[in-house]
Formats: sequence, C-alpha cells, structure tokens
Amino acid sequence: MNLKQIRQILKDTDFVRTGGSAQELRAAEYLRDKCLAMGVSAWLEDFDVAMAEIREAHLYADGREIPCKGYLCCGSWDTEAEFLYLPNTDPVSLRAVKDKIVLLDSGVSHFLFMDLIENGAAGFITCDGNVHYKDNDIDQKELRGYVAMGKKLPGVNVNAKSAAALVKSGTKKVRIVVDQKEYTGNSRNVVAELPGTSDEWIILTAHYDSTSLSRGSYDNMSGCIGLLEILDSLRTAPHRCGLRFVFCGSEERGLLGSKAYAAAHEKELDKAVLNINLDMIGTYMGKFIACCSAEEGLVTYLKYLSAELGWGIEPRTGVYSSDSTPFADKGVPAVSFARIAGNNQATIHNRYDTMALLSDERLRTDGAFLTEFTRRMADAAVCPVKRTIPDKVREELDVYLNRKRKEQ
Repeated sequence: MNLKQIRQILKDTDFVRTGGSAQELRAAEYLRDKCLAMGVSAWLEDFDVAMAEIREAHLYADGREIPCKGYLCCGSWDTEAEFLYLPNTDPVSLRAVKDKIVLLDSGVSHFLFMDLIENGAAGFITCDGNVHYKDNDIDQKELRGYVAMGKKLPGVNVNAKSAAALVKSGTKKVRIVVDQKEYTGNSRNVVAELPGTSDEWIILTAHYDSTSLSRGSYDNMSGCIGLLEILDSLRTAPHRCGLRFVFCGSEERGLLGSKAYAAAHEKELDKAVLNINLDMIGTYMGKFIACCSAEEGLVTYLKYLSAELGWGIEPRTGVYSSDSTPFADKGVPAVSFARIAGNNQATIHNRYDTMALLSDERLRTDGAFLTEFTRRMADAAVCPVKRTIPDKVREELDVYLNRKRKEQ
C-alpha cells in the first residue's frame, strides 16, 4: 500500500467503534471489503457478546449529583451507603469495605471484584482521565462476565477530577442509581486467507474495535493497517505456510474476538505453528517491542533478524495484554509486536487517540519489517519456533486469565 492509501484508511475509520455496536460492524465490513479488493477471500464470523443499554445512571454524594456513567452489565440498582476511599486492596484494607460504597484507584479485576463481594461492599466507584487535563470525559465501563462470574454489584465510573473532589470534600454518604436493559448482542471477527502449499498455518491478528471515548487510530487501526500491508505484500505468491488474517472484534472488552476465534477453531489450531499479533504501531515516537509467548529461541531469532536488517527492537518473553494471549493459552506460540510511545506522546482509551499520533511513513516501515518477519516464518522449510509454551509463560497466562491470583 502507498502512503495515500494508508492515510485514507485512517480517515475512513476515524470514528468510535465499540465492541458489539453498529459502528464496529461498519468497520468490520470496511476491512472485509479492503481484503476482497485485493483479490483475497474474506468473510465475517459473528459471536455473541453481552450488551446493555443504560437508561439512567446517577451518583449522589451527600446530596450533590456527581457526573458519572453506570457500569454496563452490573444490574439495576438504587443503593445508598457510607463512602470509603480504598487506596489499598490488601486483606487488612478490605475488612473496612462492609456495607460501604468504595472508591477505587484501580479498575475492577476479577479477584478484586470477588474480594469486594466476599467482604460485603455495597457498591464501587472507579475513575479515569487525568486531573491535569481540561476535559471532563468519562469512559463507559462494563462489568465483564469473566470478572463478575455471574455476580452483580452497583458500580459507576467518574472523571478523575470528580474522584479527587469526593476525597477532598470528606464525603460521608453516596447513592448509586443505575437502570439498564441487558441483552445478548453480536460482535464479529473479519477473517481473510492466503492458502499455503502445506497444511500448516500462521495466524495473524489485530483488533479493530475501540473504547467508548476513542477513535482508536493508534489502538488499534494502526495494527489493522499493518495486517493489510502484510496481506498486500505477500498475496501474489503462495508460501509454505498458509496465512490467516483475523481482524478481531471486541478486544477492548476482554479479548473477546480472539477468544471466540480460538474456541470456534480449536480443532484447527494443531496446524497453527505461530500467531503474529499487531497492537499499536506507527507512532512518530516510541520504541519497537516484541513480547513472545513462546520459547526463548524466538527472542534470540528476533535479535539476530534485527541485527541483519538494521532494525531496532526490544524482544522479551512473557504475556501481552492483547489478542496473542488466547492463542498462547491454546498452545500456539505467539508474538505481539508494538511501537510503544510514552504517555506524553501517545495516549490510548481517550479522545486523544487520533490519526494525528501516527506517521504514514512509520506505518510503512513498521509494516515492512513485520512483512519480512512473516515471510521468513511462512517460507521456512520447518517453522523455526518450537510448538511449546514455557512453564514461566504458562504461569503468567494463569494469572492473566484469572485462574491464579498473582503472588504479592
């Protein structure tokens, strides 16, 4: 693709596209059509997602209304209780939450949510944004199914400025009112395919959805452009390994698209030799990294390839919070690539994630390296990455996927 085509894709997808929404479907159809226009077979694969429509959400602090957004899928409530700011979530601190609505410094993870339930909390408040920013944006959060495991608790999200004001003013009591309709909706993955000369596959992934405040140019239409660049560059000749491109829906809601794909295609995954995931590339500034949920040999290979091509990279083994994780959990070696810029240069999950963060030329050069890596993997006589997940990575997967509490 040329620079003009790259910029046009960013312009055409310059809108919020949350998982399960009509806007997400619009983006999915756009990406499918881009693949079809290259002469590549492509289709949509739907999967169920929990959805909710907030009819009413209020937070009152000592009688004053505080701007908020109710948590999707947390149920409908009208609850009043004593207010408690909970900066620490250790067992001693958690003993104080009984019958209180707590303000958290963090998001709501699975084990923290279960701790709140078990210790008798009456509700929770989270916050995002920055007290130094001019905006008063509030992100639309949800109580994810794998976090709550069927349990409910009233929750709202506020701007960081409001959270600070709640603490500074010595708030005594708060009331949460949430009324919502919950139902099952649809999200979808976009799948495109370049068959190989063998029955082995490399699965390439990037998510195309965004959070509720973000246009998602950096996170992660940039990764989708990377996939399209690889697809365009490698589509003319067959490779030993087939290439399957999966543009994942609802990643921002907990990797739902990649989890759905891995579950639906589990029987085929024994022929998948590698997952290559792209999540945020192409920024003007920032270092290029690779997180390998695979043997240490892949880290070494990337260092050698970097030296050969004159390409700076920081590879390591571990688990990346992106669509590579469900594949690694199924035993498919995986690597996530990203160009990580500092928060003072490129932030995500807010109104500042726009195409202004991205360099068309950087998207092309990042894409060129990723294309060359993919080509070498696809044309290797035998995939050089062993089909094994190291014990250390498996332990990290257990923590990330809420099967094990992280040791303190």
